[in-house]
Amino acid sequence: MNIELVELRHSLHREPELSGEERKTSKILQGFLQTTKSDRLLTGIGGNGVLAVFEGAEPGAEILLRCDMDAVPVQEKLSEAYSSVNPGVSHKCGHDGHMAILAGVASRLSKTSPRRGRVLLLFQPGEETGSGARMVLEDVNFKEFHPDMVLALHNLPGFPEGSIITSSGPFAEASRGLIARLTGKSSHAGEPLLGISPAPAVASLIRGFEDLCIHDRGILVTLIHAVIGEAAFGTSPGEAVVMATLRAPTGDLMENLSDFVLTLVRDISRENRLKFETEWTEEFPATVNSREADSLVRSSAGSLGLSVTPVRKPFQWSEDFGHFTEKFGGALFGIGAGIDVPPLHNPSYDFPDELIETGIALFMKMIERILEFAE
Repeated sequence: MNIELVELRHSLHREPELSGEERKTSKILQGFLQTTKSDRLLTGIGGNGVLAVFEGAEPGAEILLRCDMDAVPVQEKLSEAYSSVNPGVSHKCGHDGHMAILAGVASRLSKTSPRRGRVLLLFQPGEETGSGARMVLEDVNFKEFHPDMVLALHNLPGFPEGSIITSSGPFAEASRGLIARLTGKSSHAGEPLLGISPAPAVASLIRGFEDLCIHDRGILVTLIHAVIGEAAFGTSPGEAVVMATLRAPTGDLMENLSDFVLTLVRDISRENRLKFETEWTEEFPATVNSREADSLVRSSAGSLGLSVTPVRKPFQWSEDFGHFTEKFGGALFGIGAGIDVPPLHNPSYDFPDELIETGIALFMKMIERILEFAE
């Protein structure tokens, strides 16, 4: 086990930062990457992102490897020397481990450069909110890069430690958040008929959301928040806010589901004499693996003696890496974090340090197969 990389992960784990706030994280990464012999080191990509570029001696393909930098708003329950020092914020998704893996790839590339082409190592901010990948792609400093293949991994509790989970096709579902604001007319609680309460409409929406779910096809509308009026016992409410998360395995199904949900909000609002406004937020496209990239993951893992588990249907969580696979083609794959470990976003989850070397070895094998290494 590489002690330097473990210490880097622990350092990143100790000071987690939410999406869009990864300034300290970026500085820690820059400090490490400056010790490697990258040909270029770009900072401020997509906000707080960092991009290390390694050039081959000859022209060739361009490969982008990406990891995520942000933490989640979860209070950690770990008693380690490297436990989070930021209250209510922690690396419960294992992004600290992802960063350590890519930093390890940078360290290896500084000693063994590609024979041709170039490797882009992207440390991306803002994954948890779905904004980071889009911001990187829109960044003027990223416009010169046109990767032939994009690759990323995510640690997955519930699978044997060090196993590789992949798919030729959809790997993670599309998702988007809906905010529906309903407006009626408030009145005295003793005279509710003089007002227009949104409460019946909210109840109908909750039932309607459940009716739209097709669980065996991965189509979900999940109520995540609802507020009706204020905590005032003398008032019949006049306003309400309902929030839900939509999930679907493909972009087309997501568009259809979104249309159904908007129609439901419109019809129920009109039936209850309410005005309404809707807003979409935290939008993630489906992450779809290309056959070529999936084949590369499988063959490279096999050559390293790693077990490979194919995904029969996409995971119902979402990843903004879908913006990259949609534009360039590539693959997001999983690396098993162990069977009997807490799930992601659980207060007790901790990325296994043993996975760092496995992730580095697999990424390096894929780079070698496409670009080869100089003697």
